[in-house]
Amino acid sequence: MLDKYKAIFITRMTQQLKNLLNKTETEIIKNEEVYGLLHTIKGTSGTLDLDLLFQLVSGLMTKVEQRKVDWTLSELKGFLSELLDICEEYEHFHEEINRIPDFRDTEVPLIQLIDDDISLLIFLKDMMERKGWMVIANSNAEHAIEQFYSMQPDCIIIDINLPIKTGLDVLDDIQKHTKHSFVPKIICSIDSSREKRIAAYKKGADDYIEKPLDMEEFLIRIERHIERKKIFDQSVLIDELTEVYNRKFLKDSYNRFINDVIRTKTSGTIAIIDIDHFKKVNDKYGHVVGDKILKEFANFLKTNIRSTDTLFRYGGEEFVILFQRAIESDVADVLNRMLKCYSEMTFEVDDGEQFSLAFSAGIFEIASGDVPLKKALEIADEALYLAKENGRACIKSANKMKETPNKKLLNISIVDDDSLIRSILNNILDSIEINNLTIDITEYEDGIQFLESNRLQENGMHFLILDGIMPVMDGLELLQIVKKTVYKHNAHILMLTGRKSEHDIAEALRLGADDYVTKPFSIKELQARIIRLITRMI
Repeated sequence: MLDKYKAIFITRMTQQLKNLLNKTETEIIKNEEVYGLLHTIKGTSGTLDLDLLFQLVSGLMTKVEQRKVDWTLSELKGFLSELLDICEEYEHFHEEINRIPDFRDTEVPLIQLIDDDISLLIFLKDMMERKGWMVIANSNAEHAIEQFYSMQPDCIIIDINLPIKTGLDVLDDIQKHTKHSFVPKIICSIDSSREKRIAAYKKGADDYIEKPLDMEEFLIRIERHIERKKIFDQSVLIDELTEVYNRKFLKDSYNRFINDVIRTKTSGTIAIIDIDHFKKVNDKYGHVVGDKILKEFANFLKTNIRSTDTLFRYGGEEFVILFQRAIESDVADVLNRMLKCYSEMTFEVDDGEQFSLAFSAGIFEIASGDVPLKKALEIADEALYLAKENGRACIKSANKMKETPNKKLLNISIVDDDSLIRSILNNILDSIEINNLTIDITEYEDGIQFLESNRLQENGMHFLILDGIMPVMDGLELLQIVKKTVYKHNAHILMLTGRKSEHDIAEALRLGADDYVTKPFSIKELQARIIRLITRMI
């Protein structure tokens, strides 16, 4: 799989070394320049499984980091002689790279870990991901709470002694939301006093684990909580917040819906409905107000459809309705009347401020029994996306769509000064296929080039992959700038770093990165991680 990239990398590395050493005997070579080249070689060689090269360069980098003076040409030639010998020994590879296999196990549990002890956070993330779980790590409590709502983890592990906002404060905040659903919440603390344990349990903790951790016991306990979560999700058919059916019950209901279409030889219509600009409500008024809006919206829908129609909360602010024995034109009329009525309603927050909302919907009429649920949802969702692209607050029918089906747009930006790493990432991303999603990939050599492109102003969602070390502006600087823009809530960020420094990881998490990956990275694992993050985003 990697042969083509290995050949390109070895050729390029050899040329870079020759360029570095193509000096006169009197010229001085900056130590920073040597370090920069070795840093690039180390990150890429590890990613491409060139282990001998990776180990050698790691040793050379340690010596360069300790060196306080620049290099003469003769000194540097001697220092890099073994590296030059390896370049000559490596054979060039000429096989074509295969398409990267599709790793889409989006059912892998997502665990959120919140701890300001970066050493422990990195260690726990690594240990849990070895179990096959996906872990998002946070050291900043406020960002962790926002990420909890957006990523919807299957389990959350919180250190009790966080700065500014304690673990109990975080637990208290999310408990306002999770009282309507089951998400295992585990508190960890070096203080195992009865007082602390009782306080945690009163605020909704499902477990309390004492530090220092016994890793074998810790992983087993987390695994048991995840299994309980899975059993709970499979057994519950009612969404606790909105008190309508959840997506688990949709499959069985759709089978009965299709059987009725076949038996009666009539049409039925499926609708996907989405509250417009709902994220802005959460951002401005908080998730407690958002939950209240969702409950009232579900009740509004339920009271305005027939007893033979079935309503489901599909996820977030999206709802699905199965309209039994109803053609799409009749359903469109009903939904348009409901839209007019809902748009005229006002909502009030505690300080007396009032606001109104609207919704968009995509509908799809089904007249035969050969349309599986997945396909029906995809088609209706395409119509919903068209409604949002056309200004929202409208109903669009998939049956009337004459153009190529519209898809959601995800803009992926790769910002890395290493052209080979950009090429590898582009190949990974280009192989990803997610239903109803169009992916637009753009590469940038540095942060300045990215900012000058005004990429974040483009329509659609944004996913940024930032390298930690780059000339002119590194990934941390770019991350800090992005998080200060008006587009910060629409940009999900994955940091790549070749530095093992806990400080850099701590800074990335503090500044609001959604995840980090340390170079060298496994291509398969990185692809799986990106797919899971994107799936959670949309």
